[in-house]
Amino acid sequence: MIALNRLTPQFNVGQIVKHRRYGYRGVVVAIDLVCKAPRAWYERNQTQPDRNQPWYHVIVDQSETTTYPAQTSLLADDSGNRNISNPMMKLFFGSFENGRYIRNAVPFRSW
Repeated sequence: MIALNRLTPQFNVGQIVKHRRYGYRGVVVAIDLVCKAPRAWYERNQTQPDRNQPWYHVIVDQSETTTYPAQTSLLADDSGNRNISNPMMKLFFGSFENGRYIRNAVPFRSW
């Protein structure tokens, strides 16, 4: 068995994901190879996943928010529902093709 480099993202921009613990669905809008959140934010995080893994900026479905989960907190969404309802979708994505949303050139500003 080949071990994946733990810094290799398992999810792609435009992919629909689901949070393992909280169950919300969303779409990946940006990826950090390691946690870029400020230390104070990280220390307030209840679960504190390893900082040295990919972290994802996720536009949350049925919301007006984004989240910043670690790779170990996410699963690929297998619901078959491609609709993500969030006003930010129009800002960062155009169409839906081949199972994922197509990202445009508008930069996602994070930390």
